[in-house]
Amino acid sequence: MPTKRYHDPKWTASQALSLDYNYVMAEFVGDQGLTEADLADLIPGPAALEQELTMGRQNGRLGFMELPYQTEVLKEIRKLGKPVLEWCWDFVVLGIGGSALGARALQQALVHPQHNRFPIGRRQHRPGLWVLDNIDPDFCFGILDGLDLRRTYFNVISKSGSTAETLAQFLWIYHLLKGRLGEDKARERLIITTDPAKGPLRRLAAQEGFASLSVPPDVGGRFSVLSAVGLLPAHLVGIDLEELLAGARFMDQRLKETQYLLAHRLAALYYLAATRKRRPILVFMPYSAALSGMAEWFCQLWAESLGKKFDLSGRVVHAGSTPVKAVGSTDQHSQLQLYMEGPEDKLITFLEVDKFKNQVEIPNLFPDQEEMSYLGEHSLGELLLTERRATAFNLMKAGRPSLSLRLPEINPFTVGQLIYLLEVVTVAAGQFFGVNPLDQPGVEGGKQTTYGLMGRRGYEAQQQEFAQARPTLEKYTVS
Repeated sequence: MPTKRYHDPKWTASQALSLDYNYVMAEFVGDQGLTEADLADLIPGPAALEQELTMGRQNGRLGFMELPYQTEVLKEIRKLGKPVLEWCWDFVVLGIGGSALGARALQQALVHPQHNRFPIGRRQHRPGLWVLDNIDPDFCFGILDGLDLRRTYFNVISKSGSTAETLAQFLWIYHLLKGRLGEDKARERLIITTDPAKGPLRRLAAQEGFASLSVPPDVGGRFSVLSAVGLLPAHLVGIDLEELLAGARFMDQRLKETQYLLAHRLAALYYLAATRKRRPILVFMPYSAALSGMAEWFCQLWAESLGKKFDLSGRVVHAGSTPVKAVGSTDQHSQLQLYMEGPEDKLITFLEVDKFKNQVEIPNLFPDQEEMSYLGEHSLGELLLTERRATAFNLMKAGRPSLSLRLPEINPFTVGQLIYLLEVVTVAAGQFFGVNPLDQPGVEGGKQTTYGLMGRRGYEAQQQEFAQARPTLEKYTVS
């Protein structure tokens, strides 16, 4: 068996992510920038943060930090996936939020953009991947309308097992499958990924004999992409899981060896910009279309983890910063004007890729046309990287801070590093903001009101509260 490239120390060192935050500092952006004293005075410091992360890891609170070292789940995924790959043309994820964004981010980053449209042979007999992360009926019906249900497999993902949107999709699709294929074959077209011991989906899996995988109890949904939640879809579309987890392990070891310096510094920059510099909007802008899904995934991770009303002592703080997805160079032509000249309330993070998979040369077809000829002899990748540099430079000239996370290239190893780093950075930022980054109390009210309005037993009080609320006024409606 050939040696994997991630076993080569020279190769792994060449693939290390790096952070450039020159353009956040006062030497470059003036009063809008941070100083070395700002960073040095920040509490907790690297040593204290290292202690907090180590303790959280040891007591099981930060279970996501152990995911890069899992081995049994890979065996389960391969065992389950082997018969599926023999007949499956399309694989559909039923999930929302953390149960969906990670799988889609991995697909966009690491799978050919035309994968789903290729003939089955061209994609090496791997299924197309479709993520139903919305209950819009036209969207759900439209995706299924183009699939052959006899050749389609469904992965129902919910950490709690009680997510209303996912359960509704499951009930609809299971009914369809039973009508088309019969109950026995319908049962064979489903796998449930949920808590290993509790919740309605776990009970149903045991009762009906559905195949199942587990989300570790100590791993929250938005931190679960490197668990079975993201790994099963990734495996079925041909992503190298070992290299993905090797990248996450590489980042973990690097952080531990440096007292979590990289995570501490990035979290500190985000926190200080949001608080001391009053820049509460965090723009996450990859200069790579393939990483646009990673930006979406990060926005959920950051917003749900840090947007909290109360701090750890129970004081009302309304903490957090607002993540915004942008993509270079697309959003140079839609959002950049606001970033350059609008309110001074943003910190921009660029994701920079040194080397793309394809070298697309720009031919010099019209040498007498200066507006075009200067592009000749260059490449699309060179133009994209130059535009990122030019954008960062002009933001700096305008006193608008930005920083860059650099990926040598996009592959499972670098994506594994990026995922793990951003998860640790989010937890570290929770320490700075003084909030619990692992809960999400703010979304429970909406869920419970929905339960009441949909007639779920036990939620009559929420139904009554809604019915007795002040009615909306016609004078504030325009038609």
